[in-house]
Amino acid sequence: MRIALLAAILCLAATAAGAEDLVSGLSQDQVEITSNYTGTDIVVFGAIESSDNTLSTTGRDVVVVVRGPNANMIVRRKVRIAGIWINRDSMRFGGLPTYYFVSSTRPLSAITSTQMLQRYQIGLAAIEPQSMSTHVPAKAEPYRLAAIQERANAGLYAEKTNVEFLSYSLFRVRVPIPATVPRGEYTAEVYLFRDGNVVSAETTPLDVEQSGFERRIYRFAHRSPLVYGLAAVFMAMLFGWLSSLIVRQQV
Repeated sequence: MRIALLAAILCLAATAAGAEDLVSGLSQDQVEITSNYTGTDIVVFGAIESSDNTLSTTGRDVVVVVRGPNANMIVRRKVRIAGIWINRDSMRFGGLPTYYFVSSTRPLSAITSTQMLQRYQIGLAAIEPQSMSTHVPAKAEPYRLAAIQERANAGLYAEKTNVEFLSYSLFRVRVPIPATVPRGEYTAEVYLFRDGNVVSAETTPLDVEQSGFERRIYRFAHRSPLVYGLAAVFMAMLFGWLSSLIVRQQV
């Protein structure tokens, strides 16, 4: 769906402002998660090709958005009753990104309008779920903001202004991939804005997957959850029995 949207942007951009085009890429298109993985950075880089060399950099901005796979989330509100904090109300959201990082050359509010940011879901304030367990948006809004804040505190959502221009046309930005990121297919989207309008856009897939022995265990657990659960219980009982034998021998 989002790829089709970007394709439509490219068609409109070619009609409205064919003087500038965008080419982007990733320093690596796959991040392998192992048992000793503590996080890494990838670099999103690109160049702006222009057929009009007289165009200035004034009013030109680059925005980079890296999104993780969507997931369902439940947000609960705690209340204090008789000195005890308990869960009272909850809200279920469907289709929220598990990871979201946006970086731009300037603050997003200085680049384009709120309506434009909402249209392409650029920025933390513009993140919207695909579905929710209420038909009243005002009721869901505090829960949506809480979900965004919680993931931001966990380092999975971030909004920065660190897109760096290396020359008139070359740019780059470092994107952190922390150790807690969910596995799955990510997308790196790059938008070129001119005077508040999108004139070019490009998307590149990024895979975050487990590798080695951890990958085999992960696949086994998801393909055969019952067998994996029984094996885990058996291993726990076996190690418990062995530890009891060692304790008896020492006594």
